[in-house]
Amino acid sequence: MRIAIKYGDVLIDSDGHVAGHDAGATLVRRLLRVFPGAEVVGPGPLHCDGFDLMPLDLLDAADTVVINMDVVDSTAVWRTLHAQCDEPRLMNFVWWNTSQFTHQVQRASLALSCALFPTFANSERTANEVREIVSVWTTSPIAERARIAWVNLGIRMEHVQPRHEPPVPVVLYPAIYLSERKQPHLFLDVVERLAKRTPIMVEARLHESHLISEQAMRLSRRDWAWVGPLTANREDYWHELARTTAFLATATEESYGLEYIEALVAGAVGVFPDRPWARAILPTRYPYFYRTPAEAEELLYRAVTDTAACRRELDVAAGGSFADWLRGRHDDDLFEKAIADRVREWFGS
Repeated sequence: MRIAIKYGDVLIDSDGHVAGHDAGATLVRRLLRVFPGAEVVGPGPLHCDGFDLMPLDLLDAADTVVINMDVVDSTAVWRTLHAQCDEPRLMNFVWWNTSQFTHQVQRASLALSCALFPTFANSERTANEVREIVSVWTTSPIAERARIAWVNLGIRMEHVQPRHEPPVPVVLYPAIYLSERKQPHLFLDVVERLAKRTPIMVEARLHESHLISEQAMRLSRRDWAWVGPLTANREDYWHELARTTAFLATATEESYGLEYIEALVAGAVGVFPDRPWARAILPTRYPYFYRTPAEAEELLYRAVTDTAACRRELDVAAGGSFADWLRGRHDDDLFEKAIADRVREWFGS
């Protein structure tokens, strides 16, 4: 049995690698690691570094499981594969916020896809959202057939580097986009007030499409802020995280929160909105949740002025070691085993 990974936005660089720093590209690389020899669906055929790029209609549908990251179009994928195979094997991978689909056609398509094909979600929260959508937007006979599983995405713990405390506390904008869901205006308002109270350096590493936005320009004009492109590679990324003091999360919704977990594991103190998505990834007694901008400012002030005490409080909240708590729940070894096990369970070896 072969595996093929479908992600519509996949880009292949001149060296034959999956390019990009976005979550989708990162997950394609992770799936290629989990399933050695897997193919990637795209324009081709083309032999790349460790995998082949193959058009959907050229896959061996009778001997291939397609892991579809573009879940809404799974019925169309099935039709293409069905042209050469009576029973195509197709699996959904929901790795994003379901709330991004607001139109009734999108939500109905998502519901039907997740009801008809086995679906693997990137967190318990996402899995529950998928179950609700399937229940609301499909009929009972179809919904009752749904097979939905999940595990936290997790991170590669071996990437974590030793801490290097900066002379001036570094506050990270913990995202690569300035989309409305991330509420960058709230982040900017809070750090602007904080910078008037205590020395800080705010850093934002953004996708190139957002570097020239009005909000990026507003932040870059501050003498206590640095706005620039994404790091060149993962080693540089983790090097920068190892010198990050704190971050302020402002998103209204997250399906999981990979960037926040990475920063926390690297030793940064995270200040989070008091929202279900944030509570789902943190200890029950996590002390740094805010409900108002004023609370966010006070918590972030403490994170950059009394960082050592904050880290001790995180250990207490985790019942011992916060780092060990994170490793026990967000290690990507758990993800890799779980998704491989589900493929075997749903489609055989």
